[in-house]
Amino acid sequence: MKNEIIVGLDIGTTKIACIVGKYDEHGKLEILGIGKSESVGVQRGVVVNILDTVNSIKKAVALASEKSNVDIKIVNVGIAGQHIRSTQHQATRTRSNAEDEISQLDIDIMTQDIKRIPVAPGEDIIHALPQDFVVDQETGVKDPIGMAGIRMKANYHVITGQISQINNIFRCVRKAGLEVAKLTLEPLASSASVLSDEEREAGVALVDIGGGTTDIAIFHDGIIRHTAVIPFGGNIITEDIRTGCSILAKYAETLKVNHGYALAQAVTQNSVIAIPGLAGQPRREISTMRLTQIIQARMEEILEYVQSEIVSSGLHKSLIGGIVMTGGGAQLRHMKQFVEYHTGMHCRIGSPNYHVSSSKDETKLTPILSTGVGLLMTYENKEEHVNSYQIPVVEPSVELEDKPEVVIPIVEDIKEELKQEVAVEENEKKKKKGTSILDSLDWLRRKFEDQFKENLD
Repeated sequence: MKNEIIVGLDIGTTKIACIVGKYDEHGKLEILGIGKSESVGVQRGVVVNILDTVNSIKKAVALASEKSNVDIKIVNVGIAGQHIRSTQHQATRTRSNAEDEISQLDIDIMTQDIKRIPVAPGEDIIHALPQDFVVDQETGVKDPIGMAGIRMKANYHVITGQISQINNIFRCVRKAGLEVAKLTLEPLASSASVLSDEEREAGVALVDIGGGTTDIAIFHDGIIRHTAVIPFGGNIITEDIRTGCSILAKYAETLKVNHGYALAQAVTQNSVIAIPGLAGQPRREISTMRLTQIIQARMEEILEYVQSEIVSSGLHKSLIGGIVMTGGGAQLRHMKQFVEYHTGMHCRIGSPNYHVSSSKDETKLTPILSTGVGLLMTYENKEEHVNSYQIPVVEPSVELEDKPEVVIPIVEDIKEELKQEVAVEENEKKKKKGTSILDSLDWLRRKFEDQFKENLD
């Protein structure tokens, strides 16, 4: 894995991000190239137009390939959307020999058994994540490998999604000329790039506000405990601004990114922002306070859903690490203060820099790239395809100019041989021609004699 070139493909609602990287000798990620394109064909994390999505993927991959000089063939792809569900299940295994140590094979067998449990019609299991184990009477075992025991139990966090949506993602990636190494739930990928081991151990809720969805992953004791996808994201805030201020969507997005605040109390000066009007109409003026009130109202609704998921996990009083916000929506000004004010929990804004040593790409690693970087960290290649550096095309060197001088004599020799062969063939034909004339005369003579004898008779 250290020298393997790995690629993550984040198919989001607002952007497609393709990130190329590899691990260095210290186990840190080195980013080789980043390609981004506008996402056309995806709504709320779900593919709604295959052709548009394929074209967007091709643009992002081509840009990343050009920057990194890597021939991209296989990628780790993220999946999200409101069709994602998570449940808890338990698996049991009885071993034949108590003296034998528990191995990874025992865990893999239990995981395969869990993947055969019945799920809702039209759904399939994306992940089956072991949380903790019970070996005989010993409870709370995180890693049973090396222990001895007969009866094993394991609690699994099972994540399912609609088969049609899973197949659509595979179809888009393959139509773009790529293969899928692994399909990863996006909040798991984001948590891999943003959270530290200490935060997972202490208990933390990761909240990734994307364009179409808000993804949640809750960890405690270093184990994934709860995942959820809320079908609201940054796009709905843009839509609220467009409707509330009666402006075009492109201006609403610009206002949100450049002048948006998550907390109205943080606006100390109520400035006025001028927006170009339509053809023949005067420009429209919007106050910063009015803009912030629209954003805050929708953010409060999204945060209510987040709090509901945290409470339903049963860990709302055990999250010492608080809440880590990431994704494009987390870049709103004073988001940290907004979350702390409404939840009473500690909050920080997470960027995917924790596990990255260096980046050859000039693109800054902002929270919007958390999922893409996380897909590199959760990469698993079980296919025959591999990503490799592109082989540069070698231009013909000066030495090749001598080739005609070597070839010309050979060609002339061949021509001379052909002339000789043609001459021999012509002589043979002449001989055959002369012989054929004599034969014809002889035949005529015999024919004439036979006719003369008949006449005499």
